Amino acid sequence: MTIPDPAGPDLAGPDLAGVHAAWLPPEAFRAIGSRHTLVLGEGHLVGTVHDEVARACARYGGRVRRAEAGPYDLVLALTAGEPLPEAAAEVRPAEAVGDEGYVIARRDGVTVVLADGPAGLLYGLFHVVRLGERAFAGERRAKHHRPATRRRMLDHWDNVDVHPVMGQVERGYAGGSIFWRDGAPRGDLARVRAYARLLAACGVNAISVNNVNVHATEARLLTDRLGDVAAIADVLRPYGIRVHLSVSFASPVAVGGLPTADPLDEDVRKWWTGVTGRVYETIPDFGGYVVKADSEGQPGPFAYGRDHADGANLLAEALAPYDGVVHWRAFVYNHRQDWRDRSTDRARAAYDHFAPLDGRFRDNVILQVKHGPIDFQAREPVSPVIAAMPATRLAVELQVTQEYTGQQRHICYLAPMWREVLGFRPWGPGGAAVADVIGGGDLVGVSNVGDDPYWTGHPLAQANLYAFGRLAWEPRLDPAAILDEWIDLTFAPVANGDVERSWHTLHAVMDDSWRTYERYTAPLGVGFMVRPGHHYGPDVDGYEYTPWGTYHFADRDGVGVDRTRATGTGFTGQYPPPWSEVYESLAGCPDELLLFFHHVPYGHVLRSGSTVIQHIYDTHFAGAEQVIEARRRWEEAAGLFDPSLYARVKDLLDEQVRCAQEWRDQVNAYFFRKSGVPDAHGRCIP
Repeated sequence: MTIPDPAGPDLAGPDLAGVHAAWLPPEAFRAIGSRHTLVLGEGHLVGTVHDEVARACARYGGRVRRAEAGPYDLVLALTAGEPLPEAAAEVRPAEAVGDEGYVIARRDGVTVVLADGPAGLLYGLFHVVRLGERAFAGERRAKHHRPATRRRMLDHWDNVDVHPVMGQVERGYAGGSIFWRDGAPRGDLARVRAYARLLAACGVNAISVNNVNVHATEARLLTDRLGDVAAIADVLRPYGIRVHLSVSFASPVAVGGLPTADPLDEDVRKWWTGVTGRVYETIPDFGGYVVKADSEGQPGPFAYGRDHADGANLLAEALAPYDGVVHWRAFVYNHRQDWRDRSTDRARAAYDHFAPLDGRFRDNVILQVKHGPIDFQAREPVSPVIAAMPATRLAVELQVTQEYTGQQRHICYLAPMWREVLGFRPWGPGGAAVADVIGGGDLVGVSNVGDDPYWTGHPLAQANLYAFGRLAWEPRLDPAAILDEWIDLTFAPVANGDVERSWHTLHAVMDDSWRTYERYTAPLGVGFMVRPGHHYGPDVDGYEYTPWGTYHFADRDGVGVDRTRATGTGFTGQYPPPWSEVYESLAGCPDELLLFFHHVPYGHVLRSGSTVIQHIYDTHFAGAEQVIEARRRWEEAAGLFDPSLYARVKDLLDEQVRCAQEWRDQVNAYFFRKSGVPDAHGRCIP
């Protein structure tokens, strides 16, 4: 396979005018740039490593060489090839560390990073960047680092054409697309190069560049507009990132002129084989396809009486000769549900559609499963599909863009939630965790990036993008430690004098922000109390009588969805023991998920000792107060941060305070009027 050369010698430097440097400000490279470095090895990515070090040295007075002429402070080398310097040879690993793995050690005053492959050397370089001066202090025993997942992928829901409802980026809260504008490529790809650099620094190695809801123009990226995708691939390649493409299942009809897209039709199979071959002729390291089918109006195999294994295997067959994969999304449900029918349960849908197909998917099909059974709510249980398909390759999908968690207008650090998901043990204590189930597979996030100067709209939402990459690399990392890394890289080098105060301020407003958001929004796992359509702000009954299947069933007597086997939809039976019994039991169900699994009276006593109605009141008052406190802490930090960044966060905190109070007042008033039960503390409820 011949890979095109990188797009020019000037890779994305740290100084992109008007764009925040995020976690790679020039100062983060001071420790490397002020020292002498040896880079050994061949390949495009080794060239990227050299260029990164060379830029840092040009700024801070160090030196980088491609041939041994010591002494050196830092050696970055491939394990194979030319003879290694003595310091590196002494820590050469006895066993392979893999294409993306590396070993880092320090002895006799020399820091060494060794990798089997160029990608591993790139990741090893960014590990040294994270360590900063600590990388050059004392002794460091050799330690192996390997990614836990094979693909650490971001899905961009970017439209080429501006959609009349969803705009340039569907569920995008940070401006327009960095790839597309008004039906065409953006042209200048410097921003994309800078993005690739940020992603490599946190471990991401794949992206899809268009919306999973594939519209007419986007469908043509597969054929006559493939050159637009190739141009993006050329820019991402120097940072080890492969391009994937969202495609329409109906492409043989929509852009191929065939009368059918039936996955068992021979002409359809030939069409996909031919078009996929042309894709790889143009982009030899193309990653594969992403498909949303038979969901929310997208075409799929159901139209032809086929199932999702038939559909996915069709594309997998076309991709197999090139080691490509198809990410087939399991987000399939009836979005035209009769709200009067309590037996139909959206939460059941993915399992009902896909669990019977376990073992029927080709090896290069990756079933992409949302981490919860509904739709990226602030609190929902882990999807039972993850435990139900041992003979199928799975990817867990997380939503980095904050559709239901404040839309990047609210501070909501999501790593603690994701860490809970990845650490959940579907078969109970002692069993495998979700991270083990997908081990060696894929973790996928829906990107939160746009063309905003701060990448993610809210400057502090950058932490979620960084944390996704780090957890995809190592799912067992501590979210607080990841936040430390992000703060140290992003803020410590540029803090105005008081690094410790800056650190404490950021931890104070971010550490518990996910649970704070949960407190002032939907209680006890019930979910979906947002405004229909744009999903921002409270509307308790907004979806209650719609066909979307997202209900809370509140009445004068109680609230919650009965998903038990005994009296409800039977959803609890989709889990293996012990969770099938824990969730079935009113006494055993965790408080935070009670209303997801049970319809209970307002006077039901939680494990906390509070009643459901009092819990609703207390948490909504507390959540709103915590946001006010976060704003106060930020105001006290005036002068510690860049003035424009400080002002952006302050304005957004003002909006978060307003919105949290609206959530508090609407939710509390709604349940007070439903239940007739007053607040035990006599607080004002409108």
